[in-house]
Amino acid sequence: MRRLMTISLLTLAGLLLPACAHNQARPELPRTAQGQVRGTIEGDVGVYRGIPYAAPPSGALRWKPPQPAAPWQGVRDATAFGPSCPQGVIPGAGAREANAVRGATSEDCLTLNIWAPARHAGPLPVMVWIHGGAHRIGSGSAPFYDGSAFARDGVILVTFNYRLGLLGYLAHPALTAEAAADAPLANYGTMDQLAALRWVQANIAAFGGDPGNVTLFGESAGGVATLSLLTLPEARGLFHKAIVESGGGWNATPDLAEAERNGAAALESAGVRPGASLAELRALPPEAFAGFKAGVGFGPVIDGRLLKQSTAQAFAAGDVVDVPLIIGFNSDEGSLMESFQMAPSTMLGSVPGAGLAALRAAYGARGATDEALARRLFADGAFSAPARWIAGRSAGGAPSWLYRFDYVAELLRGQRSGARHGGEIPFVFDSWSAMPAIAQALTEDDRRMAATIHGCWVSFAKTGVPVCPGAPAWPAYAPASDTLLDFAAVTAPRTGFDKPIYDVLERTLLPRALGAAPRR
Repeated sequence: MRRLMTISLLTLAGLLLPACAHNQARPELPRTAQGQVRGTIEGDVGVYRGIPYAAPPSGALRWKPPQPAAPWQGVRDATAFGPSCPQGVIPGAGAREANAVRGATSEDCLTLNIWAPARHAGPLPVMVWIHGGAHRIGSGSAPFYDGSAFARDGVILVTFNYRLGLLGYLAHPALTAEAAADAPLANYGTMDQLAALRWVQANIAAFGGDPGNVTLFGESAGGVATLSLLTLPEARGLFHKAIVESGGGWNATPDLAEAERNGAAALESAGVRPGASLAELRALPPEAFAGFKAGVGFGPVIDGRLLKQSTAQAFAAGDVVDVPLIIGFNSDEGSLMESFQMAPSTMLGSVPGAGLAALRAAYGARGATDEALARRLFADGAFSAPARWIAGRSAGGAPSWLYRFDYVAELLRGQRSGARHGGEIPFVFDSWSAMPAIAQALTEDDRRMAATIHGCWVSFAKTGVPVCPGAPAWPAYAPASDTLLDFAAVTAPRTGFDKPIYDVLERTLLPRALGAAPRR
């Protein structure tokens, strides 16, 4: 379970709320701190693609904190997405992996994309999306991250790329020796995320956005990243609300010494010559770092400088950015076991014997076989129970809301046992128009679900409270009432959902995430 939780997990892959009054034209050529940009008008949405938010992290800047983007003369063309960041491969990801990257890859990848209403009234709320992909694949330009529906509903949507894999999360003794005593290490992808948020604060007003009303949200590794940013003092004031989709919260986070050992092993598995100097490593093409073995995991590292504790430790201590929070999970997160090719015995061996016996009893028929029990343990130990715990830890300050997504498009019913990991994304973005082949197969019920959950997210971005079109009121989470909103064929609040199971998992797995021995 430690290795599974260390791997920040793989990603997939508002029509009813009134938009703001359209009485003010957006500037034709918005001016950023680096210069003016020219995007495109697509219907009633202005789209600006491939805007640099930091300098290319290549050459001497590889494995360094992101540096400011260079200014440009004249007007920069912002009509095409920038390259995706260099990345490896996750065996078994199939179509989801193919959909995660659009176009070429390059270290000149620290760019962002903006969707905004072509006409607007006053400063608009902003949503900033962190893509998933196990911190090793993905980009902000994937088709299902199209922000047009958000823009049509009066919300400016921003997506961006950040460094991945060995280029984004490498710890190495040579890098530690090179860095100043207080310079952050290893978390270069996280540093990129902070840089993108700072760029939004400095520049989004030029596109009609309100830098005082920013909602950060992400799925899978993007959810892990959102939770991690919630623990950083450096992130305070950069966003004002957060949404975590399938981001867990009990992820085991290596310290610098462990991460350095992992980094050296990962470089070796990628075929990089042992003992290579930093100058030699920085001279290698980015493709040299893509071929690491499948079991290598990436994600935030407790370097003692930027990141001083794990997500679970920070939430347990209350050392977090206190903002309104939505957090949740999907009903078949166990589908990830197929991508990671995990044996049931690996999962079952992660729980102490007494805890495993209690889980078998709590799951009953749902855990009748080792395979079924392992799939549930994967889903609930890495996603469901941690989400409930995070919601409970957050409930004492700014409000939190807990959800479960259990809707499967009608075309796929009978083929799936529930909503797979990442299955909510095209519903949240209501981005079907970017995938016309799939859009043709949608039913009215499918479109109603998109309107409901997309509308929830839009409402939350605008007001800080999720009001979901076509669904009952969503009560804020409180441990005593333990109520979540179940997005399903019939969306409704559910109280005490799988409470006995989550209680056992909290007793057995949470202490390990907090750095203590598990209770039996």
